[in-house]
Amino acid sequence: MPDWEAFCDPPGADTLGNLARLRELFLPNMTRIGLGNIRPMDGIPPTAFPLGAYGRCALASPGKDTTTGHWEMAGIHLDKPFPLYPNGFPREIIEEFERRIGRSSLGNKTASGTEIIKELGPEHMRTGSPIVYTSADSVFQVAAHEEVIPLWELYRMCEIARDILRGPHEVGRVIARPFVGAPGSFTRTVNRHDYAVAPPRGMLLDRLEERGVPVHSVGKIADVFLSRGVSAFDKTTNNADGMAKTLAALRSPERGFLFVNLVDFDQQFGHRNDAEGYAEALERFDAWLPECMAAMRDTDLLMLTADHGCDPTVPGTDHTREYVPLLAYGPGARRNVNLGLRASLSDIGQTVAANFGVSIPHGESFLDQLI
Repeated sequence: MPDWEAFCDPPGADTLGNLARLRELFLPNMTRIGLGNIRPMDGIPPTAFPLGAYGRCALASPGKDTTTGHWEMAGIHLDKPFPLYPNGFPREIIEEFERRIGRSSLGNKTASGTEIIKELGPEHMRTGSPIVYTSADSVFQVAAHEEVIPLWELYRMCEIARDILRGPHEVGRVIARPFVGAPGSFTRTVNRHDYAVAPPRGMLLDRLEERGVPVHSVGKIADVFLSRGVSAFDKTTNNADGMAKTLAALRSPERGFLFVNLVDFDQQFGHRNDAEGYAEALERFDAWLPECMAAMRDTDLLMLTADHGCDPTVPGTDHTREYVPLLAYGPGARRNVNLGLRASLSDIGQTVAANFGVSIPHGESFLDQLI
């Protein structure tokens, strides 16, 4: 986006475009929907008559993190970004955290989650001190070995941190990061838990709940919204698990909103500068799409987008401030629709809201262009 420098992005960040320049991407199904029609990209040609609608969205809120992006989809625009801590948290925050959990802590710096447990995991096992770290996101993360600090205690520590981190230090999320194994072979477990800030009232999931519309969350959506308005949820371990649970959820309800986050693009590949892993994950997702599309009813609508960029090809491991792609497909929806440049991710949420006869504070629906 034009304001990328204000968000400390490296020059030239362009997640999908840079991956396509790096090596040929085999994405025939997204291409048929209209991926190559959004803008010129190496090896992703425009389609003469796309199966769906295509466009891109700007982020209206000042941020490029998970909470900001997902909240904006639901109709929440932030006035100011969540705070970041590139040099670690203030001493008074750490001292209050340690006092209330009854233990000292390790770390208090910006780090990769896998690297910091490799570095400090042995000392953590000797001392019982939890590992505190942050990232380029607005997060306070607490890592602990499940055999040293049991899950219930790790979760309690995160609840304490969430209570401390209010006012000017109100980070977007506090995250429990449990791991297992021995020094040299630590692995993070599926027992991660996010403690988000409560979203303002009146966002999309609130409005759907008031309308009696079932909302099924797959992945970390329920955590991002503190389960508000969520009637059913599935936690996931990776993209494959998320796609399998999406199919299962798609086949069950007659009506409702299915909100899915696939975690690997960011967690496994974007933040780790694994461009090849990212490209392969895109291709696996694309290969799965026909099964998803075949399971859709005539009145279903699928929208594919992102909450921010996370370019694995540029220096740094941060999210990137980019326009995000938008594809929409439905068996009964119009084809070859150019949605253009949308002013906000809230246009997506407003479209969902309009479909169910409600509205949210921000965004312009494009439902009438699809039906």
